[in-house]
Amino acid sequence: MNDWWRKKKSKTRKSRKGKEHYTKGDFLLDILFWIPEVLIFPIRLIFWSLRGLWRWVIDVI
Repeated sequence: MNDWWRKKKSKTRKSRKGKEHYTKGDFLLDILFWIPEVLIFPIRLIFWSLRGLWRWVIDVI
């Protein structure tokens, strides 16, 4: 039984080591995580720019 377990364990380890490819599922998850960031970043950039400009105007006056 012990030999059988070791042989099975070594096979599963070998198969896991060989499966480090970038799959379509990984690509879709990356896209799903990047979409909100790409959409929100320009809005956030405009907001902080206008806020900084407003503070600069208030300080000058």
